[in-house]
Amino acid sequence: MPCVELDQLPDHARLWIFAAERPLNTTERDHLLSAVDAFLEQWTAHGMPLTAARDWRYDHFLFVGVDEQASGVSGCSIDALMHSLKQLEVDLDVKLLDYAPVIYKHGVSIERVSRDRFAELARFGKVTLDTPVYDNTITSVGELRSGRWEGPVANSWHARAFF
Repeated sequence: MPCVELDQLPDHARLWIFAAERPLNTTERDHLLSAVDAFLEQWTAHGMPLTAARDWRYDHFLFVGVDEQASGVSGCSIDALMHSLKQLEVDLDVKLLDYAPVIYKHGVSIERVSRDRFAELARFGKVTLDTPVYDNTITSVGELRSGRWEGPVANSWHARAFF
């Protein structure tokens, strides 16, 4: 099924966010998006095509969304997506599937640190409740649209975990 734009998916659409460990250059980005587009064009669950979309933001973040009500996503189809991304990690020599680090904005740059390091930064006032963070744990397009992905620490799970 042809891919659609992420903004064409309904609020209930399932969402995965993958954060590259470093900014991708133009060649790497083009390779990543071309491979993801090719995967999404043929992505199926139980032989049924999936209505899916992707987006790329800030040279770091890959969003993949799928309308589960149109055709349910199966464990095997999710495994296929993860396998495809693992291969891209090898091709690009960049981690995409590591959810452990905390990702936040420092000035104009996007920083990626361990949870221990983020706790230390909070303890010393280097990050505050106003520091912008990225919550890659959200699971629906509606949560993305409502502003839950990007915002101050105070409005995310980071506040409960680190302050």
